[in-house]
Amino acid sequence: MMKKLLAAAVCGAFAASALAAMPEKVTIVYVKSPFNLQNMVMKEKGMLEKAFEKDGVKVEWKSINSGAKQAQAMAAGAVDVSAVMNTASLLMANGSGNPVYVASGVSHPTDTFAIVGKPGASLSVKDLKGKKVAGPRGTVLHQLLIAALVKEGMSADDVEFLSMDIPAAMTAVTSGRVDAALLAASGIIKAEEAGCRVVTTAKGLVDVNLVMTASKQFAEKHPEALETVVRVEREADEWIKANWQEAVAIGAKEHGISLADAEKLAGWSHYYGVLTDADVKGLEADQKFLIENGLMTTPVDVKSIVLPIALGK
Repeated sequence: MMKKLLAAAVCGAFAASALAAMPEKVTIVYVKSPFNLQNMVMKEKGMLEKAFEKDGVKVEWKSINSGAKQAQAMAAGAVDVSAVMNTASLLMANGSGNPVYVASGVSHPTDTFAIVGKPGASLSVKDLKGKKVAGPRGTVLHQLLIAALVKEGMSADDVEFLSMDIPAAMTAVTSGRVDAALLAASGIIKAEEAGCRVVTTAKGLVDVNLVMTASKQFAEKHPEALETVVRVEREADEWIKANWQEAVAIGAKEHGISLADAEKLAGWSHYYGVLTDADVKGLEADQKFLIENGLMTTPVDVKSIVLPIALGK
């Protein structure tokens, strides 16, 4: 009898330890732009909630589109995981002393980021000199603007940059209050419907890489929970491949666009899960560019902020 009681006590201790390893709640950023199907499918189908149900872990979603603001929320302890963050924001956060780790890959949507001119204007990058350009500061779109200017022998000082989020930038450019805006995915489509024209996309200028990230505190304190989030994100990716039309329809509904436009954006997104050596080298190249152009001052060891699970290990 004593042995049975002892065994029960040991099992109970292990169970309590396992439960303690899981947090009471996981706070994750929901980002549907540019066209993050994994994120939209995960939320729509309650995949994370189902995965955490047996451990009694609650899932809280927060909508924060700006990568820079996502990183700030992580620093404040208000967010554990960002389902989608651009690598410019990731690198700048780490460079400023806010440790944010890469947990998984999301997409390489180079074709879905663009500089768009106001209605009725046919602008080239050179024509942006002295003009007002609106968009989110400290993001891959900001990086795109500077890369486009540098390619034409100009710099960030050659335009009047107005920092605002993508919806505000789209309103500003479609109303003609600014000369150009930095937009993504369905924002580009809607701006074109309003008479705007694309000045340039990121193709050939910035190798856009969107990744799933986690705060250092969460990654180190709750590795099992983070592994669950990453596993579910990759399961969503597999579900999308097996249920393409249904997945695209979810994206079309979330973005308020046609199925045809949604399928086009999904095809441009190049979804993936496990980072490769090329992705890590791309992070190093991005950091070099950000430092050279004054968007980042302190370099970081890029390999140290990519978790083993992000590399499939």
